[in-house]
Amino acid sequence: MDSSKATTPEPEILDPEAVRRVREHPIDDQLTSQLAEIFKALADPTRVRMLHALLHAELCVGDLAAVLEMSESAVSHQLRLLRSLRVVRARRDGKQVYYTLDDEHVARLFQISLEHLGHE
Repeated sequence: MDSSKATTPEPEILDPEAVRRVREHPIDDQLTSQLAEIFKALADPTRVRMLHALLHAELCVGDLAAVLEMSESAVSHQLRLLRSLRVVRARRDGKQVYYTLDDEHVARLFQISLEHLGHE
């Protein structure tokens, strides 16, 4: 049998109306990738602890490092990733840079996740 001619059988559709409704709302490939990157960032326990801290207060790297009991270098490394994904943002005050969650959407996403798990 020639495997190049083998085809994947069509799936049996049990609810054509539901399939139609979903197909009316496709998600863009770039948006899919961006969303996956945000969820990957949130999949790291250290970054979750960082976001939890930033949910409660705007913090500089040193203060965040103290809260998390980590080195400032390790905290800065994680913050760079979170900034690139627009999960956190920075605000300069003189020589000091303060970090907070990027916007209310990030805060809500984090809070909803906690509620889903039955915390806070």
